[in-house]
Amino acid sequence: MSSTEHHPLHIFFFPFLAHGHMIPTIDMAKLFAEKGVKATVITTPMNAPFISKAVEKAKSTSDKNSIHIQTIDFPCEQAGLPQGCESTDAVPTVDMIQTFFTATALLQEPFEKLLLDQRPDCVVAGMFFPWATDSAAKFGIPTLGFHGTSLFSLCAMACVALYDDASSDHSDSPFVIPNFPGEIEVSRSRARPFMKSKEARTGAWKLVEEARESELRSYGVVVNSFYELEKVYADYYRKVLGRKAWHVGPLSLCNRNSQEQANRGKEASIDEHECLKWLETKQPNSVVYICFGSMVILCDSQLRDIAMGLEASGQDFIWVVRRHKQDDGEDWLPDGYEKRMEGKGLIIRGWAPQLLILEHEAIGAFVTHCGWNSTLEAVTAGVPMVTWPIGAEQFFNEKLVVEVLQIGVPIGSNTREGVQGDSIAWEAVAKAVKRIMIGEEATEMRNKAKVFSQLAKRAVQEGGSSNSDLNALIQELSSLRH
Repeated sequence: MSSTEHHPLHIFFFPFLAHGHMIPTIDMAKLFAEKGVKATVITTPMNAPFISKAVEKAKSTSDKNSIHIQTIDFPCEQAGLPQGCESTDAVPTVDMIQTFFTATALLQEPFEKLLLDQRPDCVVAGMFFPWATDSAAKFGIPTLGFHGTSLFSLCAMACVALYDDASSDHSDSPFVIPNFPGEIEVSRSRARPFMKSKEARTGAWKLVEEARESELRSYGVVVNSFYELEKVYADYYRKVLGRKAWHVGPLSLCNRNSQEQANRGKEASIDEHECLKWLETKQPNSVVYICFGSMVILCDSQLRDIAMGLEASGQDFIWVVRRHKQDDGEDWLPDGYEKRMEGKGLIIRGWAPQLLILEHEAIGAFVTHCGWNSTLEAVTAGVPMVTWPIGAEQFFNEKLVVEVLQIGVPIGSNTREGVQGDSIAWEAVAKAVKRIMIGEEATEMRNKAKVFSQLAKRAVQEGGSSNSDLNALIQELSSLRH
């Protein structure tokens, strides 16, 4: 690292304004800072306190390891959004999500002013800021894309984009992803948004298409994963697709103590000590953890089916429930449910200290929407999964978990995109939970998951694959500067 001793490499980290993107990007900034890189996180005023709290523990008395925060104003009023609506979490209605995504393009001009003023050596930009690559190029600054997903999914999306869907009746018949390792089959409805079609160029999917094109113009991508987890697809991405990529994960492992793990993300809706105290009363591998991430909000009928399915499964559980801010009341719970589940089930309304929960020995399985952050955190903790993808690349992540890694069972969701109108019977929930928790198959999946956990933790240690990739990336960026 001698080349950065006197003039540290300076990297802008510019995460998309959603907690699922900001959290791993902050973790990444911590990793680079530990290597002597000057890390600056670019965000908006309303998100700055959240990021400041997250990096506080990472700061040291040495300037060498400090992380800086720079804010640029988000013109909410100009975008037709309420004042202070600066993250997906703050968007008041589902109908305004598209407005929010479109409005983020208004950040381009103030971002370019920062680039001009500070001239960083590199920009790590969130995938939903596709214009950031062109902005950085104006000043001769290389950009690394951060999609926040696996190389498996990036490869699958790239191959699906080349698929010529000859089906004119919008049938949902499955097809094998062409030129993609593993003979992975996917339904048309789940792949169609990633195809080069008229449908993919409208609404939110226009942004996905722009993100894919931006990836091709960037210097490469940084990936929150580790080589041993998806080596076939890492090699495919680099050697067959011919693109640069560096594995630097699992990023969550940069939070090395329970305090950092508890502080990761938003303020928990339950005291972590209370949560852990409850888990301490349980046997190893006896509790199911259920959480659908920071964006997904299920309707009341789906929540009711999950409640009934968990009760019918007979398993102990921790269940994180998110509802719309305007929703109140407990109509989604069967009568007398919490009283019947007292001591057997813990319901957390809001945000949970997920890393602490998953790492606890009492957790035996995770019912997840297959968002990549949650998926990788489960892999890192050695916890098998019940997969219930909701949208976007989550269906590809499910394929990786169930068919490639073989550490999960599918719930059997037939949703096309989003959860409205999708119905999973409580019997299916009970069946999947029993299957992941009880019997020889469950034990086999748990053992496989523990092996991946060991590989994940080894990857970020000195000499591990992710640590070596990170060192190589810093060295390459340093050589570009000179």
